[in-house]
Amino acid sequence: MIYLKSAEEIELIRQAALLVSKTLGMLAKEVVPGAVPLQLDKKAEEFIRDHGGVPAFLGLYNFPNTLCISINEVVVHGIPGTKPLKEGDIVSIDCGVKLNGYMGDHAYTFMVGEVSPEVKKLLKITLESLYLGIDQCKAGNRIGDIGYAIQTHTEAHGYGVVRELVGHGLGRQLHEEPQVPNYGKRGKGKKIEDGLVIAIEPMINLGTHRVRQLKDGWSIVTADGKPSAHFEHNVAVLNGKPEILSTFNFIYEALGGNPLEYFVY
Repeated sequence: MIYLKSAEEIELIRQAALLVSKTLGMLAKEVVPGAVPLQLDKKAEEFIRDHGGVPAFLGLYNFPNTLCISINEVVVHGIPGTKPLKEGDIVSIDCGVKLNGYMGDHAYTFMVGEVSPEVKKLLKITLESLYLGIDQCKAGNRIGDIGYAIQTHTEAHGYGVVRELVGHGLGRQLHEEPQVPNYGKRGKGKKIEDGLVIAIEPMINLGTHRVRQLKDGWSIVTADGKPSAHFEHNVAVLNGKPEILSTFNFIYEALGGNPLEYFVY
């Protein structure tokens, strides 16, 4: 069942989402060659608790950490380890927070130093697809319209759209209905209404859309070993239009601007 949120509930979700945003912004300058993912995880947990929140991922389905840190070919659900980041890596950091009884959950893929033009383009197109999907999150549209916008933009560049993992509703629970695939057909799926709050999160691979799970029981990797990008925002439908509750501005402030210079082709 889809639970539509009141204006008051949406504001509480916004506050949780903004704590995630601030956490990612705090980490932005730390994602450099030599950084240890497990240390980033500990910094994030401390920051969240210091700001009155609780890490939403820690212990959820027995996940062992505060952050999902997914490097290069790891699509999502990477477990933070002790191997340092290196020049040319890309790192998706996915973070969830519970604050005042509501959840925030979003992600950003960082570049570690200089990355190849091919990989930078993957990140740029994936980020563009996120905003194209958000543009379709308006009353009267269907969930399939969101996935269609993401899929058509990314597949036009030859990228693979992950099928097994999807976006989701958000509220008192981290994962609520509806599921929000990054692929689909226009006019299909659940109808979008005022009060809907969802996490839209394109997971786009440089090569094949196929993925597999590692023996750690969590990490999802591309089947061909090529890099994957992941960006996520929390979005509410208010007065018929999408409103982004999370923000990447704290990241951009830390980095001195948007390194991907988002725009729609």
